[in-house]
Amino acid sequence: MKHRFTRSRTALAVALMAGFAVSAQARVFRSADVHGDSFPTNMAVKYMGDELSKLTGGKDSIKVFGNSALGSEKDTVDQVRIGAIDMARVNGASFNEIVPESLIPSFPFLFRDVDHFRKAMYGPAGQKILDAFAAKGMIALTFYESGARSIYAKRPVRTPADMKGLKVRVQPSDLMVDEIKAMGGTPTPMPFAEVYTGLKTGLVDAAENNLPSYEETKHFEVAPDYSETQHAMTPEVLVFSKKIWDTLSPQEQAAIKKAAADSVPYYQKLWTAREASAQQAVTKGGAKILPAAQIDRAAFVKAMQPLWTKYEKTPQMKQIVDEIEATK
Repeated sequence: MKHRFTRSRTALAVALMAGFAVSAQARVFRSADVHGDSFPTNMAVKYMGDELSKLTGGKDSIKVFGNSALGSEKDTVDQVRIGAIDMARVNGASFNEIVPESLIPSFPFLFRDVDHFRKAMYGPAGQKILDAFAAKGMIALTFYESGARSIYAKRPVRTPADMKGLKVRVQPSDLMVDEIKAMGGTPTPMPFAEVYTGLKTGLVDAAENNLPSYEETKHFEVAPDYSETQHAMTPEVLVFSKKIWDTLSPQEQAAIKKAAADSVPYYQKLWTAREASAQQAVTKGGAKILPAAQIDRAAFVKAMQPLWTKYEKTPQMKQIVDEIEATK
């Protein structure tokens, strides 16, 4: 079976390259990201670009613009939709007000663990979510997992009572706002690039994110208590402008989709390694990590469960949620 799968992938690559022998002029697709060059998402998209170049015989490639060079995540989503840039890697929460189905992976405590996430999001349920982006001017190519999001502040958080009085930075998403309210905190929407200063000056008291982001941004310097609430596993989404997509040949579209899919295993290896190194780095830098075993998970689940009912906005969304829950 493995050899047959390898042969089919090779045959597809050969067919794609043959199609490009007579295709249009070379293209360099611009992809935006708020993270730095060494962050796993940027490295994965660069890898995708290398694979795309191989598949197209060097005709198509990708240039990644990191460190918010092309704007905030909201800015880049807007630019992708109008065709001002070709691609962007954006956290799934940034699409919540545009693509209702994108809310689903952000539902609190939806995924049991990383294995459950991978089986669900790279299966039929995840594909239904990706397909929903097309009606909003974007082709969603794939998900990149981003670990579990947890609360960090200047004090540990064990129960919802510990969240009381904390102004918590959130992404501009109604669901994210409601999650923090349900947890007991006061949500404060703020661009990602402004969070360090916000924490340092007291504009916000806390934020929530995965360990690699916590480490990369140096947020551990100003919010040294990282409590593993693990309340959401919101994925990253790699989107392509539908306006530009529709100008591409079928061969180009197929090559882009294949290159994106091929980047996922590469990304997963990077991400797993980065989570481990990030934990070591923040601990060495003075952060204190409160493990999940010391968090009152049951209390947080009870407080946040009503949000599922509120945000299952259509029967189709409920069906996808049920599919994810049933995934073994």
